[in-house]
Amino acid sequence: QVQLVESGGGSVQVGGSLRLSCAASGFKFGRYCLAWFRQGPGKEREGVALIDNLSAITRHADVVKGRFTISRDNAKNTLYLQMNSLKPDDTATYYCAAKDRADCSRGYVGFTYWGQGTQVTVSS
Repeated sequence: QVQLVESGGGSVQVGGSLRLSCAASGFKFGRYCLAWFRQGPGKEREGVALIDNLSAITRHADVVKGRFTISRDNAKNTLYLQMNSLKPDDTATYYCAAKDRADCSRGYVGFTYWGQGTQVTVSS
C-alpha cells in the first residue's frame, strides 16, 4: 500500500549534478516529515537532508550543505534532492523516508516508511 520510489540516480563525474526524485503513494504525503538518507559501501547509513511537511524547515548535513538542496511538492506527492558539485564521497545508495509530522523535531530518527533506494556513483 505505502510506496516510496526513488529515481534519478546514475553515474556522474566529479563536479557534476543529479536530481533525485521520490514518488510517494498510499499515505497522506502532506502530513509527513521527509528525509533523504544514504549508505556508501562499507559505511553506516547517514541522514543527508530533512524537510518538514510544509517546507517551512529544512536541514542539511554539514558534509552536503551548500551543495545539496531538499525540496518537496505536496501537490505531486514528490520529494526531491538536488545534488550539485558532486564528490566521490557522495557515492552511495540514496533512500527517501517518511514519518509523521509530529515527530519531525526529533530529526533523523524514527522514520516509518522507506524506499528501496537509488544508486549514485561519482567518479573522477
